[in-house]
Amino acid sequence: MAIVEMVMPKMGESIMEGTVLNWLKQEGESIDADESVLEVATDKVDTEVPATHGGVLKEILVKEGDVVPVGAPIAKIDTEEEGAAPSAPAPEAEAIPTPVNGQITEEKVEAAPAANGAAVLEKPAGDRFYSPLVMNIARQENIAMSELERVPGTGRDGRVTKKDILAYVKNRPAQGSPAPIAPSAPAVQERQPQPMPVSVSGQDEIIEMDRMRKMIAERMVDSKRISPHVTSFVEADVTGVVSWRNRVKNSFKEREGEPITFTPIFIEAVVKALKDYPMMNIQVDGNNIVKKRAINVGMAVALPTGNLIVPVIHNTDQFNLTGLTKKVNDLARRARENKLTPDDLQGGTYTVSNVGSFGNVMGTPIIMQPQVGILALGAVVKKPAVIETPTGDAIAIRHKMFLSHSYDHRVVDGSLGGMFVRRVADYLEKFDTTQTI
Repeated sequence: MAIVEMVMPKMGESIMEGTVLNWLKQEGESIDADESVLEVATDKVDTEVPATHGGVLKEILVKEGDVVPVGAPIAKIDTEEEGAAPSAPAPEAEAIPTPVNGQITEEKVEAAPAANGAAVLEKPAGDRFYSPLVMNIARQENIAMSELERVPGTGRDGRVTKKDILAYVKNRPAQGSPAPIAPSAPAVQERQPQPMPVSVSGQDEIIEMDRMRKMIAERMVDSKRISPHVTSFVEADVTGVVSWRNRVKNSFKEREGEPITFTPIFIEAVVKALKDYPMMNIQVDGNNIVKKRAINVGMAVALPTGNLIVPVIHNTDQFNLTGLTKKVNDLARRARENKLTPDDLQGGTYTVSNVGSFGNVMGTPIIMQPQVGILALGAVVKKPAVIETPTGDAIAIRHKMFLSHSYDHRVVDGSLGGMFVRRVADYLEKFDTTQTI
């Protein structure tokens, strides 16, 4: 018999910590290797963590609700293997390598001591990501965003961890005023919006937001604060797409065992337009524009709970229409069954939201940070339209839909944003109705 430590696994490229939701096994219970032991929530998705070894769960080292960094011990397993080597301890935090002019250097964030003993950054970290836990603590302690951006972080990419913000709160002035900053940095006073008081009567029902709804709310507010949103609209004639799909949908389902919807056809048009306008496939990093080589299209999926999640089709341009159809169906099904992995939810470079599935003709979607564009697909409806014929103009019944393109006006001007959505419409209107699938 030997004791091995089970550690918090790495559940995605940018995920550095997880919150323990609940333990599926209790101390003293027998477990098999790869059997689910606990549920963990990250800022991407909830997931079950399997046991690394079989044996008996000897000791649980973290409680439900604890935020645990990747690589930290979470439990001890009494294995049935003789001489099993204990797992290596989690490595200590190191300076984060940062590419500079093609070379890797170690970057250290300098913090200046404040008069009250709490260290603050000389410059605000305006583009830094904050976990829901850190944001909740900041709200409870009345820490404004302008103050939070000056809190030194020891996490990856300078992120503020639970330990960082609790240490800051401990040394913060009792009156809750923002900590003073270094003399060299200009003082900026931000006006924080005050929430309107809500009148509650005995007939009202109070529903607490679940964890995902809180996360969605925070990200939507952050996106509107970070990006100046502009939306351009184009109406596309998709009569050819509708007639082609009606012709092939039955044979496709018989052959492949699953339906073909409009979504993969629309995503294919978006991918073609992104290739024509690669400056829509970018992200903003401070004063730099990061031009993404991969095209990873996220698609918004409505969950049975009413919440929204955005799984990502990685390397979308590498799929043909059949492959896109299978990928769309697979991600949508696993999203509704809560079976997505953290990797399914990260790396997106552009997003599509099908508001037409709810009967909406158009919308003004909010950008998924750090992307710079999102396209809302409206409902396909029959309309009378003027068409050109060899004998002159005529009025005919056509299938039309609105495309609503929201983009980040910091880096995308109206010409690019408008031409991009027009190009998507052009690809849909020129869809090859003779192709086979």
